[in-house]
Order: sequence, then C-alpha cells, then structure tokens
Amino acid sequence: MKKTGLKARTALGVVAMSMAGSLLMASQAKAVELWDPYLRGVFEGEPAGALPPPGVYGELDNYWTSYGNYLNNNGTKEPGHLSALVEVPIVIWVPGIKILGADYAAAIGQPFDFTRTKLFGHTGSGNWGTYNTILVPGMLSWSLPDHLFVRTGLTILLNDASSTMGNVYKDTLTNGGAPSGNAYTTLQPDLGVSWLYNGWNLSVGTHYALPVSGTKSAGISYRTAPQFSADYTITKTIGAWTAGLGGAQENQFSRDTFSVNGISLPGRLTNNYSIGPIVGYQFANGVGVSAYWNHSFATKSDVAGDFFNLRLFTAF
Repeated sequence: MKKTGLKARTALGVVAMSMAGSLLMASQAKAVELWDPYLRGVFEGEPAGALPPPGVYGELDNYWTSYGNYLNNNGTKEPGHLSALVEVPIVIWVPGIKILGADYAAAIGQPFDFTRTKLFGHTGSGNWGTYNTILVPGMLSWSLPDHLFVRTGLTILLNDASSTMGNVYKDTLTNGGAPSGNAYTTLQPDLGVSWLYNGWNLSVGTHYALPVSGTKSAGISYRTAPQFSADYTITKTIGAWTAGLGGAQENQFSRDTFSVNGISLPGRLTNNYSIGPIVGYQFANGVGVSAYWNHSFATKSDVAGDFFNLRLFTAF
C-alpha cells in the first residue's frame, strides 16, 4: 500500500468495548454491564474523517489495560482491580464506488479478550473469550475543500459474546476472569472530521452508542444508558515517522436503569477523560505500525488508569 494510503486510512468509526464503570461493586450492592460498546480511545492516531484508496485492508489492534481504581460519582477511589488484553482484528473493504458524492466502505471485526479480576469473588488463571461481533455495513467519506474530510457511518454490535454478566449472576464464570462481552445488541452512529495537510492529521471521531436491549438474569435487570465517546488526534508525519498526541473521552448524559428483584437502585452517570503520546512508523513494504498510551486524568463513576495500544495496518 502506498504511504499516502496509510495516512488516509479509516478510523473505522467504532469497534468493541471498554471497561467503563462496569464493576460489580460490593460496597454498593450494584451490578452493571462490564463492557462499553466502544473501546476507549481505540482509534486515536487515525484520520477519523477519511478512507484509504480502493482495496481490502487489515487492521489489528493489540489493546492492553490495567485499571487499579474505580472512582465513584464523587471521584473517590474504591477497591477493585481489572486488567484486560483485547485483540481487535478488522477487515475493511473500500470498493471504489461513490454514494451521494462520498466514498463508500464497509468493515467487520471480531474482537476477543483475556480478562483477570478480583471483583467477582473467584480466583484463577483468567478468562479468554469473544466479544460481540462488530458489523459496519456502511461508511461514507466526503472530501471537502481546504483539506477537510468528513465521514459518517453506522456500527452494529451483535448480541453473541461468549460470556456476559449473566454468567456472573448465575455463578457459572469461576475462572478468575471477567465476562467477555455484553448481553445486548447496540446500534452506534459515528461521525468523524479530519484536516489532513502536509503531514498533519487533526482529527475528531465521535460515536453515540444506543443499546437495543438490556440484561435480565437471576432477578437482576440492567440497561445501560446511551453513551457518547470521542477520540482526538494531533499528529505530524515526517518521512516514515509519525508523532503526536491523542486523547479520549466518554460521557453519559442520562443514568443507567438497574433493579434487583423488582427494586430499583441508583444508576451510574459515567464521565472519563484521558490523554497521551502517539508514535508511528511506515515500513517500505506497506505495513504501518503505531503505538500510543493514555492516562485517565478526570473520572467519575468509572474505572481509571492507563491503557496502551499497538496497531498494525496493511493492504491485502
């Protein structure tokens, strides 16, 4: 793949998950979904508004996080630890056709993850499993004057994870890990904007996750509220090297709904912000590699800590 194609590769819009605010907190007798539909900050460093040239592309995100703190709605730390390795393979198809004057693309991803936690009262080697399948039936990217690119899309996360919070409620997940995905389908509209000029990439990618249903198991009923996520990128490419800064945010503007045996309990209202450096390298054979690290600096009703992602991208 040409270097110019790598610089313009897709941010894909959305994929997978995040740990946000989803711990079973014994101190609050409260259980919530483990994963957010969007994996926190996963597409930092990519041009959120653009698509690569026509072709078929592969991307692999190797995402690791260790969250040693849960911060309640007052920002106060509570006990708990959750670590995860999330592998996100993605195939992106850009057929070279236009719709409404925009370049069209589609994508599919099947994330899988390894989790280890002390939150659910079990010890063991941890849990391997598959997350909800990710379908992106359509992305449209417009090239506008003054080096601006705008992309819209819809992402669908299917209810097919190998294990969910229902397994915890039923005490069938006892290997010392956390569930691999969510027990509901999600629809997620995406919008990305990029300014790409002379090696600069200034991008904002936004995602709004709308859960289709909730979790009902063992007398527990839980439904997460819609969630807004955004990734931010400021990078400069000189030759084969790219460096810059990335950031991410997650916000809920309404509370989750939660009940046990028909008794309603307070839901969470999540806010999380993080920032960190980005570095990348473009090999002569067309393979691109990038890495970045983020640290949470403002968190409420969510897990907080560091996450790291190593991304590989290539044309097939």
